[in-house]
Amino acid sequence: MQTSSAARLRAEWGCVLLEPSWDAKLVGTAASPDAKLPSAAPNDGAAPSPLEVDYAQYGVAIAAELPLTPGGICPDAAAAPCIIGLGGGPVIRGGYRPSGPWYFGGAYQFSKLDSNNLYRLGILQQLRAEMRYYIDFGSRVTPYVTWAAGGLIYGNEFSAETGGASIFGGGGVEFEVSRLVVVGLNLVYQPMLFVGYTDTAGQARETGVAQYLHVELHIELRSELGRE
Repeated sequence: MQTSSAARLRAEWGCVLLEPSWDAKLVGTAASPDAKLPSAAPNDGAAPSPLEVDYAQYGVAIAAELPLTPGGICPDAAAAPCIIGLGGGPVIRGGYRPSGPWYFGGAYQFSKLDSNNLYRLGILQQLRAEMRYYIDFGSRVTPYVTWAAGGLIYGNEFSAETGGASIFGGGGVEFEVSRLVVVGLNLVYQPMLFVGYTDTAGQARETGVAQYLHVELHIELRSELGRE
């Protein structure tokens, strides 16, 4: 009787103790310092967000110069026709696009203007510093405001018969073709100061401000700049 009772107790207690032993193993496994915990996702070398990267941004554009008023360079009492008019030409630009909404750059532009045959090829050349402020809505299309200031020269076939300065201000929109390629369109108001001179026809041209609308279609590339 005692042997069968002891065997029965061992069997009963063995079954009772066997079940928590599995829990103990599980707890021990979770608490063991040698246990392998889920590791952080490996660094797969993915590029950071475009908003966190600095870029060199550069490209070309085609611009149209639409005259509003010619100013003193085309006086009302002049015997010769106006020497500046509608025109257009290429733009080359480059700049720095830091992470964030700003762009800082410069541009060189030359435009063939209608000189009413007073010049064989009336060329307006401009060199200016430019800024943009982008209004990011988190889409591929990003509007911006832009402004610029610089100098100009004008004459026959890239000569300099007069010079002056210009500023502009306006806005545009940029479409992100890819992370490193953008196209854009802008429209700005651009007053230009021309210094008075006497042209090749003997007509005195007064100092004055010509007012233009500048319309531009551009394509620009971005190159990532390394960080320390």
